[in-house]
Amino acid sequence: MLDKLNASRRKALKLLAGAPMLPLGLGSVSLLAGCGGDSDAATPGTPATPGATPATFASAEFTGMAAPTLADPAAMSTTTVGSSLKVTMSDGTSQTYKLAYQPFFITGDEVSDGNGGKILAGGYVDINNQPIIDRSVAGKERQFFSDSPDGTSLLKIDGAKVAGVTGNTVFAVVQFEYNTADQAGVSTYGCLPSPIAVLTLDQNPTTGKLTLVKYHNVDTSSANGLWITCGASLSPWNTHLSSEEYEPDPWTADAALLTQYTAYATNLYGNASIPLNHYLYGHLPEVTVNADGTGSIKKHYCLGRISHELVQVMPDNRTVLMGDDATNSAMFMFIADKEKDLSAGTLYVAKVGSGFSVDPAAAGAALTWIKLGHATSAEVEAMAKSHRPQDIMDVKWADPVDTSYTKIFANGIAQWVKVVPGKERVAAFLETHRYAYLAGGSMGFTKMEGTTVNIKDKIAYSALQNVQDSMVLNNAKGWNAASNISLPAALKAGVVMQHNLTGGQTDTSGAAIRSEWVPVHTKALIAGKDIAADALGNTADPETIGNPDNLKFSEKLRTLFIGEDSGQHANNFLWAYNIDTKKLSRLMSVPAGGESTGLHAVDELNGWTYIMSNFQHAGEFIGTMPAGVKTTLDPLVRANYKDKFGSAVGYLTADATSVKLG
Repeated sequence: MLDKLNASRRKALKLLAGAPMLPLGLGSVSLLAGCGGDSDAATPGTPATPGATPATFASAEFTGMAAPTLADPAAMSTTTVGSSLKVTMSDGTSQTYKLAYQPFFITGDEVSDGNGGKILAGGYVDINNQPIIDRSVAGKERQFFSDSPDGTSLLKIDGAKVAGVTGNTVFAVVQFEYNTADQAGVSTYGCLPSPIAVLTLDQNPTTGKLTLVKYHNVDTSSANGLWITCGASLSPWNTHLSSEEYEPDPWTADAALLTQYTAYATNLYGNASIPLNHYLYGHLPEVTVNADGTGSIKKHYCLGRISHELVQVMPDNRTVLMGDDATNSAMFMFIADKEKDLSAGTLYVAKVGSGFSVDPAAAGAALTWIKLGHATSAEVEAMAKSHRPQDIMDVKWADPVDTSYTKIFANGIAQWVKVVPGKERVAAFLETHRYAYLAGGSMGFTKMEGTTVNIKDKIAYSALQNVQDSMVLNNAKGWNAASNISLPAALKAGVVMQHNLTGGQTDTSGAAIRSEWVPVHTKALIAGKDIAADALGNTADPETIGNPDNLKFSEKLRTLFIGEDSGQHANNFLWAYNIDTKKLSRLMSVPAGGESTGLHAVDELNGWTYIMSNFQHAGEFIGTMPAGVKTTLDPLVRANYKDKFGSAVGYLTADATSVKLG
């Protein structure tokens, strides 16, 4: 981590400052004049003659970096940036900025709580906000902290003022998905209630550098605690929309899941006497940041109990397109009754038409929408607290030879279900996956992850982290002909899909859908490529995307940013894909065996442009790599990241040189 910025960095850091400020009525001359970097022409934005109209931002182009190799094991064992950004102005001048990664902290660091004390970054607390202690190794007791930071939002609040900030007061909200294992090496995945924090950041008005001033743990008790918070997005009304994926299944007999559920409830409540209410999890939490750097949370229970990954609210402030990270998952859509209020609305599931393909050259398939029901958040929360599973439906794991049951698949497993008469609405919101299958939704996707929107072109994007199991024709793990998702072969490296959005639509019953942002057609945009394992253990081509997960779109840059969640790449990458030029550029490599997370593209924040980026579980997939690779990289990753217990939260920005940090 750099202790200070040199003069060149101070010049270069104001990445794309001129372009985002134009809507505010500020010209680009004073903002870009004198910026550092490698000029290809005159200083961007400098008028040719006195009094001439200042040049304005025209376009941006990323130049990617090579994937690190074992020739430089240090580069494979940390965050490595060797990319750059070329900015072209309307007068034809251009300038190139090299990029760098700047972390706020590594999880497990002690950081300021803003009140003169210290707090553990990523530390776990129970529903009473008391630390949860890892006692797995005698004599090394310590508070659990996450190695898996994920969804992050960067924002500002009008009138915010926090002690210790000398520049502009801005905030980041960051959530922590899970903890991989305790100190004894025993898996703790999903066994701890996810923490979520508000970071108060001091934005230097001259350089744009962000410095952590205060770390605040959000009290989640009003939301019944949080369950496996994964991707996130910033709402159009400036709140952080979180997630709860892999909703707990009250019907499962899987011993590992039952152990996980018991551990979660025990850690959440601080004792083993309170059982888990499965139906309170798998929903959409929303965090509101206060001007003093604190935050409050509420959980919306009416957007379907699915494997929420990352939602995208459309510009109408009502339409929500939702990722669903599961096997036998689907595209879901929620349309709120009121703008900027997700506490009531209508839930839909998509029906995919013929022609679905993950080949970008294919035409794609139509989408229609099945209405599952309307509810308020308060109603569904009350349902969750008043219904036992058997009050809602019956689930059998073997064919009961009873025609009142319907065979479905959930999480790749065959089961036979029927809804208790009169409980259809309850089932729609608390047993959403099973009910949507019964309703005719195309429950054939696998791991539909990040979702984002290109507003200008009215196109949404969704990441399919891998394409296998229920997506493949005649596959025993959940394939269903009625889903119309019947691919001839798996594509484990995954694909990014694009969906055309429009208005004037009706659902399958003929009722009007009150939105101008309804997905009506889907096709592949960019696909990964499976390969035979190479010398590093890559089983997806490292020269293109592998297992896309986080997605965010920048309107100003016309760029789709793609973060990977891949055991198929030795290092996971953050990519930039220009949707006009079709150029794919590798921007950053995260530590070997880690996952690129926390993506948030910020076009303008007080005149500065940022790409928020974290990584998680550094070194996790090293064990699957060839022996020589593992032997070389594992000790380096351990040395860099607290014996693999730590991960970084930070951002990608401009610098005068290529820098490896964190």
